[in-house]
Amino acid sequence: MAADAANGAEAREPTFYLVEDEHHHEPGGSTLLGFWIYLMSDALIFATLFATFGVLSSAFAGGPTPREIFSLPLVALNTAILLVSSITYGFAMIAMQEGRLGGTKFWLIVTGLLGAAFVSIELFEFAELTHEGATPQRSAFLSAFFTLVATHGLHVTFGIIWLVVMLFQLGQRGLHPENQRRLQCLSMFWHFLDVVWIGVFTFVYLLGVLR
Repeated sequence: MAADAANGAEAREPTFYLVEDEHHHEPGGSTLLGFWIYLMSDALIFATLFATFGVLSSAFAGGPTPREIFSLPLVALNTAILLVSSITYGFAMIAMQEGRLGGTKFWLIVTGLLGAAFVSIELFEFAELTHEGATPQRSAFLSAFFTLVATHGLHVTFGIIWLVVMLFQLGQRGLHPENQRRLQCLSMFWHFLDVVWIGVFTFVYLLGVLR
C-alpha cells in the first residue's frame, strides 16, 4: 500500500516543459529603430533652426533683404538636383532588392555625384553672398540663414562620405545583409535631407523673395 501511495504521489507531481520563445526578432531591427531615433533628434535640431530663422527673418539691421540677395533660378536648380538624387537613390534600393550589385553601385555613384553638385552650387552661392558683403556678421537674418543652410549642407556632405564608404563595403562584401541594412539607413537619411531642403526652399528662399 505504501508503494502504491508513493507511485500515486509521483503521478500527481506537476510536469514542467520548457517552451521556446515564440517571439521572432528580425535581425538588425534594433539598428533601424536606433536610426529612427537619431532621425527624430536631427528633426528637432532642424525644427529649432527653422524656428530661429522665423524669428530673425526680418532682422535685417539695415543690411540686404532676401529679395536683394537670393537667386531663385539657381536655388530652384539646386532643389531639382537634390530631388533627382532622391529618385536615383530609390533606383539603387530597387537594384539592391533585386540582388543586382552592379546596378546598386551605379545608382549610388550617380546619387553621390548629384549630391556633390548640390553642395558645390551651395558653396558657390555662399561665395557670391560673401563677395557682396552679405556675411553672417552683417545681420541676425543672415546669421540665421547661413546657420540653417550650412547645417543642411554639412548633412549632405556627410551623406556623400557615407555613400563612398558604402561603395567600398559593397566592393568587399557585396549585398551582405549588414550592407543592406546600412543602405536602408542611408536611404532614410538621404530622403530626410530631401524633405528638410523642401522646407528650406519654401520657407527661406521662396517666402523670403515674395515677402
